[in-house]
Amino acid sequence: MTSQPAAAAGDFKFPQEYYFPAFFTRQTNLTTRHAQQRTWAALVLAYARHHRLFRLRLSEAADSDLFFHRRLERRLQAADVRELVDAMVKDGRAEYVTAGSGGARTAADGGQDVVVVYWKKPEEWAALVESYVEETAQKGSVLTVYELSEGDGTRNTELHGIDNEVLLKALNILVKRGKAQIFGQEDSLGVKFF
Repeated sequence: MTSQPAAAAGDFKFPQEYYFPAFFTRQTNLTTRHAQQRTWAALVLAYARHHRLFRLRLSEAADSDLFFHRRLERRLQAADVRELVDAMVKDGRAEYVTAGSGGARTAADGGQDVVVVYWKKPEEWAALVESYVEETAQKGSVLTVYELSEGDGTRNTELHGIDNEVLLKALNILVKRGKAQIFGQEDSLGVKFF
């Protein structure tokens, strides 16, 4: 998994389903399968939020604590992880990273290997950016993308450490609303807020 500095793995509280071996077994009944997939999706989002994970590398996911319960010696199979992520993509809670934005294709299946997990949707991040700009009286000023994600001004906010791709999606929402303008080179983007 690709991660930010995060809380220790041991302090995340897994839901009770995680401790049942059947949770790691693909259910054949369609109704049960949908319920299982919703529970897995909620778990992925909660885990990512707790650990501030913005990206998940599918080639490594099946061996992570998220999908492999070592004490039970049970794991969600790689094909089931991909199906889960595909469902999350369909629901707008994840997005495959394209090769041009740092993603990678796995050699084994030709598919995309990295997904951005939206434990907050881009619209929610846009609202946080807008609130930050208003609370810090930055309207009319220019901030760099780096300042918004890594700067001292955001150190004790939810914005600190945000994935650049997620931040850019949020900023583009503000641009569409007429509340911001993005300019500059890709490696040194600036944002003016209105």
